[in-house]
Amino acid sequence: MTIGVLKEQAPETRVSLVPEVVKALAKLNVTVWIEDGAGVSAFFSNDAYTEAGALIKSAADINAEADIVLTIQPALAGKAKKGAVLMGVYQPLFNHELIQGWAEQGYTVFSLDTIPRTTRAQAMDVLSSQANIAGYKAVLLAAYQYCRYFPMFMTAAGSIPPAKVLILGAGVAGLQAIATARRLGAVVEVFDTRPAVKEEVMSLGAKFVEVEGAADASKAGGYAVEQTEEFKQRQRDKIAEHAKKSDIIISTAQIPGRKAPILITKAMIEDMRQGSVIIDLASVTGGNTDLTEDNTTVMHNGVAIIGNSALAATASSDASKMYSKNVLNFSKLIIDKDGGLNLNFEDDIVKGTAITHEGKIVNERVLALRGA
Repeated sequence: MTIGVLKEQAPETRVSLVPEVVKALAKLNVTVWIEDGAGVSAFFSNDAYTEAGALIKSAADINAEADIVLTIQPALAGKAKKGAVLMGVYQPLFNHELIQGWAEQGYTVFSLDTIPRTTRAQAMDVLSSQANIAGYKAVLLAAYQYCRYFPMFMTAAGSIPPAKVLILGAGVAGLQAIATARRLGAVVEVFDTRPAVKEEVMSLGAKFVEVEGAADASKAGGYAVEQTEEFKQRQRDKIAEHAKKSDIIISTAQIPGRKAPILITKAMIEDMRQGSVIIDLASVTGGNTDLTEDNTTVMHNGVAIIGNSALAATASSDASKMYSKNVLNFSKLIIDKDGGLNLNFEDDIVKGTAITHEGKIVNERVLALRGA
């Protein structure tokens, strides 16, 4: 069996497989083809791939002959031979027409952003591995943009108080943002609709902001859930109270298949101190503020609102390594001992990640959303 890796289009800087993982796939009797220059933006040369056992091929050759075609973004996918397996991060809950088209073309599609968030699937969870980097980078970006210090300083010229950071969402990105902001010396407060994360937040040295009456998210597979209007109003009031005192806000709240919830209104932004910074990691699905624009910095009343859902790609080498390991661990579920394709849909992870097969959409979450 042959796995082909296509070169991503700018501004994407990551690559689906790194040389280290190419070696691991070779041990599984899999042949790996890499498009010329696919790893350059992540600092992996063609020579590094050939030394690991890969062959350098053109995109046309990969699409024409590879059994599995790997891309991170969906833009390049969909040109492979009929019956090929496509694997990447395709956001099938949003890209309905694209997914339907791929089903009709006869592709078997695995979208790694739908991997079930179970203990067994942790080593394959691309959302978590990339969110970890995004949370770290969000704080560094905020510190760079912020016009004041993060830590407290006591000098002969006077004392400077520490920055006050508010983090909205204590998932993987939020928790890494807490840890990074605390390392830089900031005072950190955290809001999340899930009371279960309070202990984790406090263990990192942050204060947990509680709002009573949140909908139970314990059966949502690690994802956020839609809340009642009554809760949303209490939530807005509580966030407004804390946002007014914050110098930095990092927002991470997203709901699969839905527009990101608005947590920071225009009025809240206008109440913030000039020079404050908001980093919105949910910008790709609309953002958590009234003013967020994806891949754009908006200045309003002296506050910078930075919409960026692609911060993981700013650490292209390590992000690619982690993503590549996720791909390897998932691939082991669909590769038999002879290096052939073995699509075992009895496996809950394979089933949960499969989006299309044999001309049909097969993913339950995608089908349920289309029905709704």
